[in-house]
Amino acid sequence: MRKFVLTFVVAALGWVSSYAQYSDHRGRNTDSLERVVAGWTAEKIETASADDVSGLISAYKDLMWGYLQTNREKSMEYARTTLRLSSERGFWYAAQDASRVLGMHHYAAEQWDSASFFYNKSLEMVRKMEDKVTTRYNDKIYDQKSIDDAKSALYGALGNMYNVMDSIPRAMEYYKMAGDIFDKYGWKESNAILWYNMGETWLEEGDMSQAEECYNKSLGYARESGDSLQISSPLKGLGALYLAQGKTSRALKCLEEADKYYSLHEDQEFRARLETLDVMRKVLVQQKKQLRWLFWGALCLVVLTVALMLYVRRNVLLKRKNTAADEVIEEAITQMGNSSGKENHEVELTDRERQILQFIAQGKTSPQIAEKMYLSLPTIKWYRKKLLVKFEASNTADLVFKAKEKGLI
Repeated sequence: MRKFVLTFVVAALGWVSSYAQYSDHRGRNTDSLERVVAGWTAEKIETASADDVSGLISAYKDLMWGYLQTNREKSMEYARTTLRLSSERGFWYAAQDASRVLGMHHYAAEQWDSASFFYNKSLEMVRKMEDKVTTRYNDKIYDQKSIDDAKSALYGALGNMYNVMDSIPRAMEYYKMAGDIFDKYGWKESNAILWYNMGETWLEEGDMSQAEECYNKSLGYARESGDSLQISSPLKGLGALYLAQGKTSRALKCLEEADKYYSLHEDQEFRARLETLDVMRKVLVQQKKQLRWLFWGALCLVVLTVALMLYVRRNVLLKRKNTAADEVIEEAITQMGNSSGKENHEVELTDRERQILQFIAQGKTSPQIAEKMYLSLPTIKWYRKKLLVKFEASNTADLVFKAKEKGLI
């Protein structure tokens, strides 16, 4: 995936930045150009004027770029010819251009040493432009914009090479150097492509923070450029990033916006739109999984909450029952200690006995009284017997009657 993206970026950076003022080679007829250059023999070139040689080099450059995507062998052949003629006669811009194209071809074939050689050769030609080296064939002094133009494309190519070689820090250095030049001249589209490429790299490396920063920078440059296709790429990248982080709502929002832009150019970007829709499908699948997990998680939470509440209630009830039982025991011990052994026609009741007597008078059953007072059923039955004895009652009705007579209820 990274190799595909970077190959695209190599071409894009070349066309967007380095050829901003260059006639588009894709509009040229390569067959016609080949017939033109075929008529130039070595002897004819040797005696040609500087202007004629310059025109011939431009034709070779057109062929070099024209076959870049369709015929590697021809593109490399014309690049070598361009490099030989331009470096011999001091056409440094064309020489750095041809060296970089040869480096790109070796890069695409994963021939890193050869790619590095030609990229350095291109850098050597750029230095000659900076040092204002002239020859008897070409006394042109290159302006700073042309020099920066060549540098930016070369830095992008070097960044791509080190990226694929997994030398990420070095790749980022070159990318940022290219980005500084793009900023200098306000090349928004070039920076949008560059920062998107950096975002893709960090995403593949698993550094989500760096990836998000790069995608957002790319999106900012793309929005400033107004190019809807450039806008859609970082949005798609952010969608993939948020999907990896599990942020499905944010992912879907970015992907829907990206698809809106891709749909405006469906005839040009059909593959990119399919990739976006595929990521959207993955987001929706993950959202369904998240909703299922959320449902089961909520259900488990409810069950645990109910279980906890029941557990707490049980413990509270148990504690109250234990406290009440302790009070009953203390009450019985106190009554035993206070007993004088003499007859006492006055009925003395404890607070608990009074409370139970009230419940009995209200017609409550022993189980109902036990529940309200947090006492066991045997304890309530014991109290009832005590009350019957104290009031010398034969049954519950007699107990209630005698209690009313004594004004206790």
